[in-house]
Amino acid sequence: MVSRLAILVLVLLSVVPASAGQLAVTSDQETLIQLERDWVAALQRNDVTFIESILAEEFVATYGDGARGDKKRELQLVAEFNQQVDKWTVDEFSVKVFRDTAVVWFTQRLVGPVQGKPTEIVSRYMDVFVMRDGKWLCVASQSTRVTQK
Repeated sequence: MVSRLAILVLVLLSVVPASAGQLAVTSDQETLIQLERDWVAALQRNDVTFIESILAEEFVATYGDGARGDKKRELQLVAEFNQQVDKWTVDEFSVKVFRDTAVVWFTQRLVGPVQGKPTEIVSRYMDVFVMRDGKWLCVASQSTRVTQK
């Protein structure tokens, strides 16, 4: 006859290794939100290499003024970015994953001087990502500036 203590020890031994060995798994949604945050941080430090690594070769951007740009143009804009931004936030994320494709919507707020006056610029973004070789790559980005009424 097996004692209650022996049963308790066996149960604990079977449960502890399973929970102790588990690693935190990041969801695709969390990964994509972090990728967007890292993209903004890379832009702030003109990190062309990082941004190049997350853009697909066929990347197309539609900018707030309606102009379009490809990967080469986007990387040129990153290299040339030199605006003073006092506060830069991204929030209001919504992420939808459809197998190997994902759409990320978010809001970006920039605060900085424009003609000597503190100004806030708010833009809404929609980025489309595809999963290739285990990595999310952005194939399209569109931004729309939110106008103050």
